[in-house]
Amino acid sequence: MQIIKEIPALETFSVRQPVLRPGKPIETCHFEGDNLDSTKHFGLFSNEKLAGIASLFIHSTPFLKEKLQFQLRGMAVLPEFQKKGLGEALVKHAENDALERDGKIIWFNAREIAVAFYKKLGYEIIGEPFDIADIGKHYVMYKKLNAL
Repeated sequence: MQIIKEIPALETFSVRQPVLRPGKPIETCHFEGDNLDSTKHFGLFSNEKLAGIASLFIHSTPFLKEKLQFQLRGMAVLPEFQKKGLGEALVKHAENDALERDGKIIWFNAREIAVAFYKKLGYEIIGEPFDIADIGKHYVMYKKLNAL
């Protein structure tokens, strides 16, 4: 059985570290804004085990003009749970949450290996690729939420 529920920021670290920050100190799993009241962290549980996470921040990118923008960060699914639709379920959950809070846009910095996954969900690239030190090439991707 799978459920998605809101979890504390600290609980995301058990998935953020092995998937997004392997070999790096646990402190690198803390993102600026993690503990703001407006930030939500979602955990997808498969048979009561935390299998995937996503965090949703109210934060704008200069690439887009819409007033209320949400940034998806720390989107990750443990390797043994990948390719089973869990990532898609987390993204859709985040989109619905942003819509419920009158969000107009969802955007994020996507790793190069994840671009095809997000394109299948209707996201588009904006701007040029860029590197994040020690992590690799990224693309800013977005989706207008009124088009859902």
